[in-house]
Amino acid sequence: MSGAFYSHARLYDLMFPSGGPAVDFYRDYAGRQGGRVLELGCGTGNKLIPIAADGWPCVGLDFSAEMLAEARRKAGQRGVTVDWTRGDMRDFDLGRAFDFVFIAANSLLHLHEPEDLVGCFRAVRRHLAPGGLFVFDVFNPNVRLLAAADGVRRGRESLSFVDAGRGEVHVEVVETYDAAAQVTRGTWFLSSGSEADFVVAPLEIRSIFPQELPLLLSLGGLRLVERFGDWSGRAFTAGAPLQLCVCEAA
Repeated sequence: MSGAFYSHARLYDLMFPSGGPAVDFYRDYAGRQGGRVLELGCGTGNKLIPIAADGWPCVGLDFSAEMLAEARRKAGQRGVTVDWTRGDMRDFDLGRAFDFVFIAANSLLHLHEPEDLVGCFRAVRRHLAPGGLFVFDVFNPNVRLLAAADGVRRGRESLSFVDAGRGEVHVEVVETYDAAAQVTRGTWFLSSGSEADFVVAPLEIRSIFPQELPLLLSLGGLRLVERFGDWSGRAFTAGAPLQLCVCEAA
């Protein structure tokens, strides 16, 4: 579950700042659906807090206590009420139904085994209210990029950020791709000018290929209704960067 990577919640928010089209997309869908909202793998609440600020009753579930603590702090700063819950998206029981359930930012890809993905989908199905929707985004695997994961340590300058206590922080990543498991196994290194590798954290992310995704959903009791290729709602194509999936109960 890559727990060490998510134990640095404040640094995570600096590396992946909130806002942007993903927030707008999920906020818009929540508003159209109305009613109760559940985010699985909610992290520090970057997408759920704006939805709660719109007045919808929200629950956020995450495995990381550190990420949830930061989410509570941020929600408190904004005066927003969210039910933050520690749990495992592979199997959970919240004792209530939701009109809109979503998993954002590739969080679903922390589940590597097919049975874990199906277990998550079945749990989502149990929590969907009549007419409810389940929406998630995962990247569309590019075999050239996967093959380029050669174990060499490389900088990710687009993810560099400034930390008040450390100054500029640089991000480097080493990745290899396990084709049999469909898992990219990486190690992330964060360094500042005075402190090399002050964070060293593993991160393993599964690939879900387009043809296997509807089958996994169907095994979980869900049906793929629409699949977009980007945040603007363009149709999914082979070269699209995203698989942005809208699902309902089968």
